[in-house]
Amino acid sequence: MLAAFVGGLVVGSFGVLMSGLRLGVYDPYAYLALAVVVGATATGFGWALLTTFLASVSTLVAAIAGSALRGDLRFEAIGGSAAGVNLLLVQLVVFGLLAYFTRRRDLWGDLAAGVISGLLLGDVIDRATPGGVDWEIGFWPVPAIAIGSLAVVGVLALRRTMAGRARAATIACVVAGAVAAALLAL
Repeated sequence: MLAAFVGGLVVGSFGVLMSGLRLGVYDPYAYLALAVVVGATATGFGWALLTTFLASVSTLVAAIAGSALRGDLRFEAIGGSAAGVNLLLVQLVVFGLLAYFTRRRDLWGDLAAGVISGLLLGDVIDRATPGGVDWEIGFWPVPAIAIGSLAVVGVLALRRTMAGRARAATIACVVAGAVAAALLAL
């Protein structure tokens, strides 16, 4: 529990330092990676829920404190708006719980790993495609390729067998395509 809290503080503080660079690879992807690591290492469902929430809130607290120290006190230090902060907190906890389920050795574990990777890849496609909801002109090609590659490596790391990796990769492709199509249709 303490490691999740300290990890959230470190990731949030580093996020404040990186926010001036506008690289597009840190926010929200580093926070999502923290949630996946915390969720995947939890010993039970309740612990996954508690530690992921704790890591998420401490990340937000560190980002708000960091923005206050810079003289720009904003509650929306992460997520861009009040609704974005709430959505990001929910997303972090959901990713942490999905990461906990990747510990299963059956189809449900493959499904959880595939959904995590698919959601990340769908977001990358949306941010890298002109006309997307969250399109950023500077997101293509280096940040998009880096985050997309990490999402693919994440599927491979979360599954232990080749069959599980293949199922998770297939699920990730389906989810990424559905998310990208839905976001581009908006």
